[in-house]
Amino acid sequence: MSRTTFAPLAGGARDILKLALDAAALPTNDLDHPGRTFFELSDDKGPIGFIGIEGDGPDRLLRSLVVLPSRKRQGHGGLLVAHAEAVARREGVERLHLLTTSVAGFFRGRGYRDGERTTAPAAITGTAQLSSLCPASASYLVKELA
Repeated sequence: MSRTTFAPLAGGARDILKLALDAAALPTNDLDHPGRTFFELSDDKGPIGFIGIEGDGPDRLLRSLVVLPSRKRQGHGGLLVAHAEAVARREGVERLHLLTTSVAGFFRGRGYRDGERTTAPAAITGTAQLSSLCPASASYLVKELA
């Protein structure tokens, strides 16, 4: 098995991220806005997938988790989430929030709990993901990192 690398997204890989998110029908309208850090998981065969963290302070949004179609069903999604959570912990994040229309069970299996959008902190309700990009039907989930 090849060694995987998890690192901040290099400038040239942003186009691959956008293509991958488009193919997965995930929002891309706000990718270039400030306050977002994206990460790439890769190995000697190339990119595997991507994930992002948005915001600052104790509450941040976990977003844009996508694994390339040829790399799915190999545990890479869980690895991306675990790495992003580790980065968030190092940065002092207390809670990660997310919205999903299709993989709530995946996140619940990793310790995320259902939440009410109306109780989300201002740092989260002010994001484009929560306020306009994700439909009201999306599951809102939260994980305590402490």
